[in-house]
Amino acid sequence: MDKIELKKRTQKFAVDVIKFIGTLLNIRSVNVLANQLLRSSTSIGANYRAACKGKSTADFINKIVIVEEEADESIYWFELMEEAGLVPLTIIAPLKKEAIDLTAIFYGHR
Repeated sequence: MDKIELKKRTQKFAVDVIKFIGTLLNIRSVNVLANQLLRSSTSIGANYRAACKGKSTADFINKIVIVEEEADESIYWFELMEEAGLVPLTIIAPLKKEAIDLTAIFYGHR
């Protein structure tokens, strides 16, 4: 997968999460988790774009580590929503899988 495809994929993930969050119940626990998820999921693409403009190999690697951490954090928020029974597994599953896949991709970019 090249940089352009990966930029598009991370952006699509962010858009998918934004749409998902728009469907959630407006209760405090969901709102807190959704806000955290929104931050981490949208940060993946933003930080990947920054990594692509890295000034050096070390700069690129540092930024990719952040991308990987944000993808893994997104998994955590999905898991909390799932384990707390706040959202049906069928809805979370494809988004969580994409977060897992992105984490693996960026771990391999180091």
